Amino acid sequence: MYRTRTAISRAQALAPSRRGSLLLKQSAAALAGPARDSFSRVPLNTLRLSARHSSSTSIFRNTSADEAALAEIRGPREVMEYDVVIVGGGPAGLSAAIRLKQLAAKEDKEINVIVVEKGGEIGAHTLSGACIETGPLEELFPDWKEQGAPLNQPALEDHMKYLTANHAFPMPHPPQMNNAGNYIVSLSNVVKWLGEKAEELGVDVFPATAASEILYNDDGSVRGIATNDAGVDKSFKPKDSFTPGMELQGKLTLFAEGCHGSLTKGLIRKLNLREDGKFQTYGLGIKEVWEVEPEKHTPGKVVHTMGYPLDYETYGGGFIYHMEDNKVTLGLVVGLDYKNPYLSPYREFQRFKAHPFVSNLLKGGRVLSYGARALVEGGLQSLPKLFFPGGALIGDTAGFMNVPKIKGTHNAMRSGILAADSAYNAIVTQGQGEDAPIVLSEYEEAFKNSQIYKELHEVRNIRPSFHTSLGIWGGMMWSGLDTMLLKGRVPFTFQHKDPDYAMTKPAAMYKPIEYPKPDGEITFDILTSVSRTGTNHAENQPVHLRLADASVEVKKNLPIYAGPEQKFCPAGVYEYVDDEANPGHKRFQINSQNCIHCKTCDIKDPSQNINWTVPEGGDGPQYVDT
Repeated sequence: MYRTRTAISRAQALAPSRRGSLLLKQSAAALAGPARDSFSRVPLNTLRLSARHSSSTSIFRNTSADEAALAEIRGPREVMEYDVVIVGGGPAGLSAAIRLKQLAAKEDKEINVIVVEKGGEIGAHTLSGACIETGPLEELFPDWKEQGAPLNQPALEDHMKYLTANHAFPMPHPPQMNNAGNYIVSLSNVVKWLGEKAEELGVDVFPATAASEILYNDDGSVRGIATNDAGVDKSFKPKDSFTPGMELQGKLTLFAEGCHGSLTKGLIRKLNLREDGKFQTYGLGIKEVWEVEPEKHTPGKVVHTMGYPLDYETYGGGFIYHMEDNKVTLGLVVGLDYKNPYLSPYREFQRFKAHPFVSNLLKGGRVLSYGARALVEGGLQSLPKLFFPGGALIGDTAGFMNVPKIKGTHNAMRSGILAADSAYNAIVTQGQGEDAPIVLSEYEEAFKNSQIYKELHEVRNIRPSFHTSLGIWGGMMWSGLDTMLLKGRVPFTFQHKDPDYAMTKPAAMYKPIEYPKPDGEITFDILTSVSRTGTNHAENQPVHLRLADASVEVKKNLPIYAGPEQKFCPAGVYEYVDDEANPGHKRFQINSQNCIHCKTCDIKDPSQNINWTVPEGGDGPQYVDT
């Protein structure tokens, strides 16, 4: 069983500086109480209350000065030393940890590995479609079936539909979207299983532990990370429960934070890991898990859709996957390079569900889970440099998702395996890292010779082809030509035009979108959906959504872009409300309690004024079967 937030926080206070983590593990195990209930839910009235009252003016403070003052109170942090520190307990991070331990066991060697995960438990923040390829899993565990991996429903049939407002027309199925041999899964459950396997192999797996700072050596190389302080109030003052963070230092640090990682975004800028003019592009995936009537359930059926409800300028599409036990996972992905500031991805998802093709499936069923997460969509031309002195980027934090396939888990796991092979060779075989930082150039070379590179190179021109003046139609024509005939064998590479935030146009260019009211049966208001995520944040802590300039939203985003924050956020975090102190005007309110850690605000804010940082470890969504 994984350690709880309370256990690791108290263990941090007890652990002395040393190599390894045996005492930390023993302290945590001895102090651990009952595990957090995976099925816990935040009452709807609590979320509604937070949507009106839980904003905090602390976000407008000079947080750098506040944090410096807090650091002075804290004093020196305790230090834990490891061979490899891995930030993020998702498919990539856990695959890297497992591979490292397997290599060491095979040669009877010792390598100390820690995985820190901000979610309250492993898998709590994991959300995906998901219909996954099993190749990397088989590489790690050839007998995964016998070991009980939660891959229960093979994909048995594929369908592609083009939706108009009232009809669904069959379309040719691109070869990349063939799911024969794949499995429809809850990725959160798969990740939980991987976490258990990592612990069995001797990996120190610590959920409810938020990495908040990258540690650098004097020469600029990375030496590890620091976890954030717990028990800090919204004014950055220590509470009675204050527990200082710890430094986790390693010969190598692997960043596996997932899409748009809060540490990785700064690391890329600081170390110039991405070429000028190159950038990542993103989509927002919103999904629900339903239990449907048995007669409507077709185990193994996979359906993808294009068209309605999105207009011809907006990239995206829907998916419906029939899992086991009468469960169906369905969702809508909206490219965050959309132009219309009135567009609400959440409400587009409600329109998707109200389409007769979808609503007929859902009628008589019930919602089990809701969630949302940003996705990396840039492809090969958006990848940063993958290594740097002292570490490397793996998984979606680097950007290995194959957008035409609508899959990234297999590439995330494979990248973790490649990085682990290179790390093991450097640390154990070659004995590096004592006097000089390790540079994992071997990892990037392995990537260029891998299946990941091959498949991303083949589809590199498909996503940017949707930026032509023909919009969706032009992208569909090129995609058909490229996937069926060219298969990427062209001497050029399309580039993405602008970052997603810069694609947003002034509201004056568009008419407001009139979205139907939710019916409470198939479609729901946003706070009802958020209540199904189990999200929660300790209220008296620094707000983790920071504004660079407190005046920008009201002075710029509201008059020019019609307040897009309250539309692009799928959790009701941002609002423009009447300013009681200044009648006739609006003020910008942040309901940080509602945040489900999707990162959309950090990506899509047209002023780039919102900075998503980590709250206390363990806070955020508590996803189930996602």
